[in-house]
Amino acid sequence: MAIVGGLDIHRKQVTFDYVDTGTGELVRGQIAPADRSHLRAWLSRLPDVDGVSFGLEGCTGWRYVAEELAAAGCEAHVGEPADTAALRGRKRRAKTDRTDARHLRELLDTGRLPECWIPPWRVLECRALLQAYHDLRVEHTGWVQRVHAVLFHQGAPALGEGGLSTSEGLARLHRISDEQLSPAGQTQIAVALRMLEVCDEQLAIVRRQVLTAARQLRGARVLHQELYGVGPVTALALLCWLGGAGRFRSSRQAVRFAGLDVTVYSSAGKSSPGRLSRQGPAVLRWCVYEAGKTHARSSAPDHAYYARVKERIDGKRAALSEARKIIRRAVHLLGDLGDDAFDWAEAPTRSRPQARVA
Repeated sequence: MAIVGGLDIHRKQVTFDYVDTGTGELVRGQIAPADRSHLRAWLSRLPDVDGVSFGLEGCTGWRYVAEELAAAGCEAHVGEPADTAALRGRKRRAKTDRTDARHLRELLDTGRLPECWIPPWRVLECRALLQAYHDLRVEHTGWVQRVHAVLFHQGAPALGEGGLSTSEGLARLHRISDEQLSPAGQTQIAVALRMLEVCDEQLAIVRRQVLTAARQLRGARVLHQELYGVGPVTALALLCWLGGAGRFRSSRQAVRFAGLDVTVYSSAGKSSPGRLSRQGPAVLRWCVYEAGKTHARSSAPDHAYYARVKERIDGKRAALSEARKIIRRAVHLLGDLGDDAFDWAEAPTRSRPQARVA
């Protein structure tokens, strides 16, 4: 006898639908509120059978559900959200939490659930650090742009490139703010500068943690050493989202996973073909794009190809092409390492001199 079920995860409740294959009993209900303690208590009340398996979608919240299932001795099967929804077919009736849970249970029971890879705890922690680092970088850029927008809106002279990154530029900004901006504009500048200080402080903290993890994980060190333009942050991102034995059947599939492939289908003509899909991890996409831009340097090993594409189209397309190459090479390197890529490395190895980016 065994239990096969589905869990539909939401912020306020988790809807369950499972069947006891021995007795044929079907049980439905909800776990509310949706948190670890209530889920753990519910799992402890499940019937004592040989095996318990639950399917769930890889949406926000899947991590703690999968961890609690594993801690309770149950099997967690995380389904790819888009493929899971596609298997539902055409919508014929109202979509509810109960029907979603039942759909997951039926897919798991028949072996048709399109499963995702469940990363180790260490990888999930590194992913969270990388996402925090990326969010801080985006927020920092946003506040810099707000400063320039306030100056332009009130007719003040532009600071120029790098005006906020040097002491001379900051002194000039304070002088412009005092002499040419309105009281409200001065408040805007003061708030922006304070937020930039906070972002810089937190960026330094998170970056140290990211660099420590990149130095300790074997796969990140190999990528950092072997791939031109790939610094420790990008190497860690490549490892966290592309690592794992047998994850991808081909390197092209990894490019599609990163959202860097060119689409050929548009729904109802609302989007033109030839654009990037931009699906998948935004952090990985940002990192490899920045790494791809380093091939604009004349010393880069693939500079000739970058220059040809830039001359024929533009620099952005050239950087995207290099980013796809980086992902393909990273997949082959990580495939050779397998699951050993997640092992802790004892001491850093000396790497050849190369361009370093985030």
